[in-house]
Amino acid sequence: MPLIIDIQHACSEQHLPSDALLQQWLNAAGQSDTDGFEVCLRIVDTDEITELNHLYRQKNKATNVLSFPADIPAELNLPLLGDIVICAQVVKQEAEEQNKEWLAHWAHMCVHGMLHLQGYDHIEDGEANIMEALEVQILQHLGYTSPYDEQ
Repeated sequence: MPLIIDIQHACSEQHLPSDALLQQWLNAAGQSDTDGFEVCLRIVDTDEITELNHLYRQKNKATNVLSFPADIPAELNLPLLGDIVICAQVVKQEAEEQNKEWLAHWAHMCVHGMLHLQGYDHIEDGEANIMEALEVQILQHLGYTSPYDEQ
């Protein structure tokens, strides 16, 4: 059973990937032990992501993606993986500035957020190398080039 994905559109941006593509990207990044788990993907404007980034990371600026892994006691046995919040305007702006195809950049943000929910991180160099290699592998499987190649 694949992931159960709840997609929330809470932004003014009209040019967004289809829900089917968003689901495809999240499912592609899910490991086998995420089958049957629920993920919430919320697409927001800069005000909301700035507020969340300030509240949870003490950074008072907009960012592209935030991930919030579920922190539920094991004894509750709830199949919640967590929440991913993506800012549509930041993703659009980054794609333009970095000369990236916008769908490829959206796919990268979904994959990146999904990997964070599964415990991957990029704070330490070794962890970053592992996470980035996995992102590249997943994105290439989806038909996209490496987001880390020079544009």
